[in-house]
This record gives sequence, C-alpha cells and structure tokens, in this order.
Amino acid sequence: MSDLPEYIIEREFNAPRELVWKAWTDPELLSRWYGPNIETIIHKFDLEPEGVWLNEMKWGENSNYQKVVFKEVSPPSKMIWHHFSSTDAEWNDMPNPMMPDWPHLLLTTVTFEQSGENTLVRLSQVPLECSDAEIACFAEAMANMDKGWGSGFDILADILAELG
Repeated sequence: MSDLPEYIIEREFNAPRELVWKAWTDPELLSRWYGPNIETIIHKFDLEPEGVWLNEMKWGENSNYQKVVFKEVSPPSKMIWHHFSSTDAEWNDMPNPMMPDWPHLLLTTVTFEQSGENTLVRLSQVPLECSDAEIACFAEAMANMDKGWGSGFDILADILAELG
C-alpha cells in the first residue's frame, strides 16, 4: 500500500475532542458541513463496525450517491471506513459518471487528537482495489481535494463555535 498515493488533510479545531467527534457522528450536524455548498441527505448512519452510512449529495435535480462501510469505530479518537465513491440510487457500486477513472473505493481514516483545549483532526484517503488509471486520476486530483474538504472544515469550525 505504500506505493499508493495518500491524500492527507489536517485541521486543528477550537473545540474539545468529544464535540468534534459529535459533529462527525451526529447525522444532523454532519449533513450541515459534509459536502459544502450542496444539500447533503443522510439516508442511513449506523456508526459501528460493518455499519453503513448512505449519503446523497444533491444539487438542483442532480444527485450523487455514496456508500460508506465503517471498518473501525473507536470513540472519540478514530474511525476508519471504506468509501464507495459513487453508487446508484439503490447503493450499488458504479463508476463515477463525472470522473470515470476515479477510484470506486477509498480507505478513509480519520483521527481526533486532543491538543490542549483544541482537537487536531487528521483525515487520510488511499485508493483501494484500483486500476493504474484510477491511481493516476486520484494522484492528479489530490492537489484540489483540499478545496472540498477545506470548505467543509470551514463550515465545521463555524458549527463547533456555535455549539461551544
């Protein structure tokens, strides 16, 4: 796996770890910041090993469906999941219609580390079970992934300030 590209984003939030964990695991809060600038509908959220998170990202009449299968859940310090990047409306894995070479499966690891009164969040994503074309697509896109995650993290920071 060391030869695969790994996307990493870190952000320190001005909030205690338990509150940051809640913002990642309470579907009502999560839907407010995950997928910035679009409507995020969480159809199912079972936060346990092998539990699923079924997510619809909606803009206008268009929807993108994603499925997550949790692999490890260690509150409030870590969660690991398999992220099926694109599914049909019945949650069946399918190629991404906007980026056909995008990896269909990502290993996502998120850690939450208390740092004084703040929390350091570290998210990493690595493509799994992928072709050379998918690896190349992911590696090329990594430079722009901070925009989406960063925008979501900005909204998350506002939500944490509001809750704190």
